[in-house]
Amino acid sequence: MRLKFSSFEKKEIIKAWLAISLAFGILITSSLSASIIVNFFMSFITVGVGFLLHELAHKYVAQKYRYFAEFRADNKMLLIAIASSFFGFLFAAPGGVVIKGAGIDRREYAKIAGAGPFMNIIIALVFLIINLFGTGITQTIGNYGFSINSWLALFNLIPVFPFDGAKILAGNKMTYFSLVIASAILMMLQFLI
Repeated sequence: MRLKFSSFEKKEIIKAWLAISLAFGILITSSLSASIIVNFFMSFITVGVGFLLHELAHKYVAQKYRYFAEFRADNKMLLIAIASSFFGFLFAAPGGVVIKGAGIDRREYAKIAGAGPFMNIIIALVFLIINLFGTGITQTIGNYGFSINSWLALFNLIPVFPFDGAKILAGNKMTYFSLVIASAILMMLQFLI
């Protein structure tokens, strides 16, 4: 199945991807010795790709079930993310995929919601491999990509609305707890590598 995008949605995705990458780039500049430009590109590849593929996974599954699904950036939250990054912390809620359709089934909605954290788990594993076999900058990118995507998966599984976790838990408890366990294992692995 091919994903369908409107021209407006493409602009929304690019805006959010750039803004979230900038926010994380600013945030990590205080702890890493690299310049803001280097950290922006590292965030673009790690956090940005994690965010992008997370949202596209929601969109893909929703469109598979024939629901309307388009990403919308939250401009206020993007500004808050960038502003907060200057103060050494980050509050990021860049936007999300708007899903519409008549009578959305609870189980289907759980699968749509679960696709995002599942994608972050897959991305974390890819970055773990890069970390384990990389050297220098590739190892640094692998380590950061693994850490941030493990965290994004677990964070999105918070069982409170509007997080994905609440939607998954309402539709499929087994899927919810499987994703939480997988994310928690990845988070613990960070202390071993």
